[in-house]
Amino acid sequence: MKLTNCEYDNFEKLQERMGYQFRDPSLLYEALTHSSYAHEYKGNPAISCNERLEFLGDSVLSLITSNHIYKKFPKEAEGSLSRLRAFVVRDTALADYARSLRVGQALLLGHGEDTPEGRDKKSTLENAFEALVAAIFLDGGYNEAERFVLPFIRDKVDAALSKGETRDYKTILQQIVQQCHGDRLEYVLVSEYGPDHDKTYEMEARLNRNVIGKGSGHSKKQAEQSAAADALHWFGDPTPNGKA
Repeated sequence: MKLTNCEYDNFEKLQERMGYQFRDPSLLYEALTHSSYAHEYKGNPAISCNERLEFLGDSVLSLITSNHIYKKFPKEAEGSLSRLRAFVVRDTALADYARSLRVGQALLLGHGEDTPEGRDKKSTLENAFEALVAAIFLDGGYNEAERFVLPFIRDKVDAALSKGETRDYKTILQQIVQQCHGDRLEYVLVSEYGPDHDKTYEMEARLNRNVIGKGSGHSKKQAEQSAAADALHWFGDPTPNGKA
C-alpha cells in the first residue's frame, strides 16, 4: 500500500504511542483501514478493510481480559467475572482506549467518513482498537498483545471497582422487590437523544407505577442499570461497595 507522507508519519507516531513497532507493516495498515476507504479502492487487492482483524481481535481481547481478571479475583463467581469483563471490553471502553492513543488521527477513511466526527466515531474507534490487538497478536504473538492490552485493562478494572460500576444493580433491586409479594418493578424509557452512533437513553425504574430511580446511558441496558442503582438508594443500598 502506497501512503502519503502525512499518512506514513501518522502511522509512525501511532506506533510510538502504542509502544510497539510492527515487523509486518501491512498488518498495521490493514488494522487502520476503514471499510469506507477499502471500498473506494475495491479494485486494488492489496487494500483490505479491518473487519477480519476486528473479528480476531475481539477474541484475543476477551482472552487477555478473562485471564487477567480470573487471576486477579480468585474468589469471585463466574457471574461477577462476566460482568467485570463486559464492563472492561464494552464498546465505550474500547473507544476510550483508542482515543487515548489518538488512533483516529491515523485511520484511513473514505471521503465521506474523513471528518473530525468520523475520526471520533465510537464504533469506528472500537473496531480499530480490536483490529490493532489482532494485528499485534499476528505480528508478535500473544505475549506482545497482552503487554499492549493490560495497561488499559488494569486501569479500567480499578476504576470500575472504585465506582462500583460492575455490580448487577437490576438483580439486586429485583431481589429486594420480590420480598414484597405483588409488587411490580418495571423500567420505562422516557427519552433518547443524540446521533445514531452515540445515543443517550434516559430510563426510569418504577415500582407499582411510582418512579423510584432515574438513570441514563449509551445503551438501554446501561440506562436500566443506572436507574436501578439510583433506586437502591431509596432502599438504603444494602450491598457492599466495590464488589465486582
